Amino acid sequence: MRAWLLEESPGTYREAEVPTPEPGGDEVRVRVVVSALNHMDLWVTRGLPRPPLPHVPGADGAGVVEAVGDRVDTVAVGDEVVINPAVSCRTCPVCLSGESPLCPHFAILGEHRWGTHAEAVVLPAANLVPRPPGRSWEDLAAYPLCTLTAWRMLRRARLRAGETMIVVGIGGGVSSAGLALGVAMGARVFATSRDAAKRARALTLGAEGAFDSEIDFPVKADVVFENVGAATWDRSLRSLAPGGRLVTCGGTAGSKVELSLPRLFFKQHEIIGSTMGSYAEFDQVTGLIGAGLPVAVDQVIDGLGSLPTALDKLEAGAQLGKIVLRHGP
Repeated sequence: MRAWLLEESPGTYREAEVPTPEPGGDEVRVRVVVSALNHMDLWVTRGLPRPPLPHVPGADGAGVVEAVGDRVDTVAVGDEVVINPAVSCRTCPVCLSGESPLCPHFAILGEHRWGTHAEAVVLPAANLVPRPPGRSWEDLAAYPLCTLTAWRMLRRARLRAGETMIVVGIGGGVSSAGLALGVAMGARVFATSRDAAKRARALTLGAEGAFDSEIDFPVKADVVFENVGAATWDRSLRSLAPGGRLVTCGGTAGSKVELSLPRLFFKQHEIIGSTMGSYAEFDQVTGLIGAGLPVAVDQVIDGLGSLPTALDKLEAGAQLGKIVLRHGP
């Protein structure tokens, strides 16, 4: 099959013919119709982290089942499915408690195992859900990793209807999903960006207001939704109302930050880390997608061979929402 291959890390991708993988007993092979880009596709080329090599990138995708293992009875050849990129053992005490992101064997598709920027991908049958009716293939490629991550973040931050929430650095998939979920959950949602066009777009996506990331945020928030990191960290903390919660899943603009302990304990703030989501949370997110939750798709690019073009746009940071690759008929 055709796939984008990383043979060294740091390194660059090349388009290659690789053996078509065969599913194991509890696995399924999916013909990928669409895949979507994430910053992980860039980070693995820099050794941040260094994946098992050789490596096929791509966490997000949707497609059609084309082969099943001999122990699989939950899906059949020809089924249209969406891929859950969060893979765990599903048998350890942590997984059985419903907290699979804390599993010692937790893996992300496209980081720890071969991903979706290929003609086909193999993964456990448990990581497939039926295609929600009424949604485009492009929407289905765009929601899994980012909306799952954003949903767990807001659950861990205990966002409630009527609360005020700030989404810091609107533009990427996680922040766009956080905005959509916050609005759907009944919060007053504000967004920040250095880019005036992105601030304007955030208003069309349901934000009550939007302001420049490089100035002090002019509202106090019960929940600050962060994945920017060092560039905005101090402003994000100072925007918390007493008893407010900051939830973060990343540091795209710097991973080392400072913290004022007096502010933390006098204001009784909480700082919450979060990553990916559980199988139950993925089912919840898929239900929301089926019910019409908006998905921000910035651009659809035709052809698996167009991955370098898509990566250049992702690197430039010009998008608001997800960049999707349509692999072909």
